[in-house]
Amino acid sequence: MKLFIVLIGSLMLSFGVQAEKIETAVFAAGCFWCVEAEYQDLDGVKTAISGFTGGALENPTYKGNHQGHYEAVEITYDADIISYQHLLDVYWVNVDPFDDKGQFCDKGASYLSAIFVANDPQRKSAEASRQKVVEQFDDQTVVTPILASAKFWPVEEYHQDYYLKNPLRYKYYRFGCGRDKRLKAIWG
Repeated sequence: MKLFIVLIGSLMLSFGVQAEKIETAVFAAGCFWCVEAEYQDLDGVKTAISGFTGGALENPTYKGNHQGHYEAVEITYDADIISYQHLLDVYWVNVDPFDDKGQFCDKGASYLSAIFVANDPQRKSAEASRQKVVEQFDDQTVVTPILASAKFWPVEEYHQDYYLKNPLRYKYYRFGCGRDKRLKAIWG
């Protein structure tokens, strides 16, 4: 079987077909609907899944208990097409890095911002990108932490692709929550 896999891999390279370099990134920035929408259509992003991470509770649910977890999005991407750095750049301009109570109109621990890193290269990139934000806004305190990755729990199906399934409600939510207004005030 191993020989067969090696032969197939060799044939793929011979015909110019390269294996994808699939990686994951996890970001919390308040409402997972809004974070998912920012990443889903980027070239190289395979999936953006809404869910929970960071807590000890197993099987958290939106309408049930998700105490201790952040609302987050797990992004699966082809690192040969889009870099982790690019994902970080998109992250920062979609978060209020100064809000220690939540994000926009959503307040509480589950709506706090955070970058969850899976390895040392991600940690170094995340720390460097955070430092750039700290330097850019030297008169404010950046509260977004960089945390070790934890088990990711996808949220119930009706929350996945919410911005596509319910576009009017989604747009109303973004507007009503003041998300875009605040992001423009911070990032221009």
